[in-house]
Amino acid sequence: MSTLDHHSRGRVFMKKLSDIKIGLVPKLLIAIVLGVLIGQLPFIPDFLLRIPVTISSLFSSLLAFIIPLMIVGYVVKGISDLTQGAGKLLGLNAVLAYSSTLIGGFIAYMVASAVFPLFIDASVRDTVSTETAALEPIFTLPLEPLFGVTSAIIFAFLFGIYISWLREEGKGEVMYGFFSEFGEIITLILKTIIIPGLPIYIFGNFLNLSYTGTAFSLLSVFWRVFLVVISLQLLLIVIMFLIAGFYTGKSPLFLLKNQIPGYFTALGTQSSAATIPVNMECAKNNGVSKEIREFVIPLSATIHLMGSIVTIVSCVTAVLLMFDMPHGFGMMSGFIATLGVAMVAAPGAPGGAIMSALPFVYMVGIDPTGTLGNLLITLYITQDSFGTAANVSGDNALALIIDKVYSSYFLKEPAPDIKGIKVKAAE
Repeated sequence: MSTLDHHSRGRVFMKKLSDIKIGLVPKLLIAIVLGVLIGQLPFIPDFLLRIPVTISSLFSSLLAFIIPLMIVGYVVKGISDLTQGAGKLLGLNAVLAYSSTLIGGFIAYMVASAVFPLFIDASVRDTVSTETAALEPIFTLPLEPLFGVTSAIIFAFLFGIYISWLREEGKGEVMYGFFSEFGEIITLILKTIIIPGLPIYIFGNFLNLSYTGTAFSLLSVFWRVFLVVISLQLLLIVIMFLIAGFYTGKSPLFLLKNQIPGYFTALGTQSSAATIPVNMECAKNNGVSKEIREFVIPLSATIHLMGSIVTIVSCVTAVLLMFDMPHGFGMMSGFIATLGVAMVAAPGAPGGAIMSALPFVYMVGIDPTGTLGNLLITLYITQDSFGTAANVSGDNALALIIDKVYSSYFLKEPAPDIKGIKVKAAE
């Protein structure tokens, strides 16, 4: 074989190698492993270790700067859309989506409060509390947010409501367009800076955690939290389809079987938005009418995040238990109720839910830009695929219920069921 053939094959191989794309989750896992290993190496001087810690600190400052802008960028438009007089179906979809998200959050809290103390005991807390001094960044930048989180929330809610009222009177389109494009800019910042920068950010933080001696205790808890979260998500999916099946008179097993392609597509894409075409086909196979599936599935991909809130509430509870912080029902219920609203503003992209929820974790005493905020990001994104899969599966359960309401109360005659889906009375 000629030398030219060898060079040609070599170029083809290198091109194929360069075309391989590593997903966000593998990058995060690699960052965690490298951070833990490098933080344990005794021959690396502290000055070199402080370089990635400095980068993480700068990234944290940028994140703190972006968080209030995220609230304004997403919540204003989200409220403007949901409070418009778009009909009873929009209201029904919003109520069902929020109720499902809220119920998922409270169930997650109750399960986490009962199960997590079984493996997050005093020994874990002692290990966390006896850490050595953390590495300090070489320098910091005085990057202060333009306004605080509370100011951003009040601003977003007021402007969202009143922009909606103006639009009902044929006005407000300029402001609506401004905040829509503002939200698109925030989404671009997340996609091009924040999300890609997370592995570097997490590497520096886990290097510091490894240096202080807490990383192994944290990792020993993470995998158990994952098992509980994923099991709970699957259970809630089954319950939602049981309710939808009984209400619509369709076989829950048949409905669950039809949802499998949507579930696994979401596992692969980590995006509710990217899964919409497949999920609409699942709804079609379940007998949901065209007008309802084309309305409910895209909307629910934005406002219904039952799986995501299960993950976030579970991870928050785990972190609070690990650091022996208050986690009473009164405090957590306010957080869950607010989180249910915040989920409406979450972009349908990998990591979107935790980024939308991050500004509100201060309600439970967690600094969204500190070490605990970093732990929440890591916990959430490493299993984001399963939360997204639970979200989109729940969307189809809601679509079935709304379609039944639509055919029963909005049409003179119920929409016909697809042959083979309807359960016979005798059965």
